[in-house]
Amino acid sequence: MLEVRDLRAAYGATPVLHGVSLHADATSFLGLIGRNGVGKSTTLRCIVGLMQPSGGSVLLDGQPIVGVPTHQIARRGVAFVPENRGVFPSLTVMESLTLGERPAPAQGGWTLERVLQVFPRLGERRRNRCDALSGGEQQMLAIARALLTNPRLLILDEPTEGLAPLIVEEISRVLRSLRGSGLAVVIVDQNLDTVFDVADEVAVMSRGAIVVRGPSDTLRHDQDMLNHHLGV
Repeated sequence: MLEVRDLRAAYGATPVLHGVSLHADATSFLGLIGRNGVGKSTTLRCIVGLMQPSGGSVLLDGQPIVGVPTHQIARRGVAFVPENRGVFPSLTVMESLTLGERPAPAQGGWTLERVLQVFPRLGERRRNRCDALSGGEQQMLAIARALLTNPRLLILDEPTEGLAPLIVEEISRVLRSLRGSGLAVVIVDQNLDTVFDVADEVAVMSRGAIVVRGPSDTLRHDQDMLNHHLGV
């Protein structure tokens, strides 16, 4: 479904990505980890069209999408949950959820009823403005809103950053439950336990490139690799 080939990008005169290549099929759960500043978020921004790469290609279903407007990439079935969550402060929870809702397929699609079952706390806060929600509730809302677009590929940038451990576990549980649903997921997170619990495969970034990729269970226990590339 998704193929990134030799992706390069820079901020001004400062190169950030130095030839990133990765792929995800229609049911992949891929984690992307690495130290701060190695280019993980930049890679995601290039994929969804929020940043123009300086070289390389991004293919969705074999079709190039570099230069395609972000809203058109979304219409092709890509949903992005940004690091800052991107909620609209003045809207209520219910307004935010219905704003981008798309018709669900006949079987297995995401409906308002289904996301409220997965995130019951949002149902309890449905009439509250988004700026009255806790950080964890805003993150749940951002994920639920993305699912209501009925995407084929869900991309999450730091979904557990700054959240309490109980909320982190709740979000991890939801992401794990998406396995086998026909949805592909790419997740970036500094919480390694979350990534290893959610992802089937993990790619490690260092200095703007993928340096290691393998099964989550294998890399999780490769202490030499973790020490070398992540300092843990």
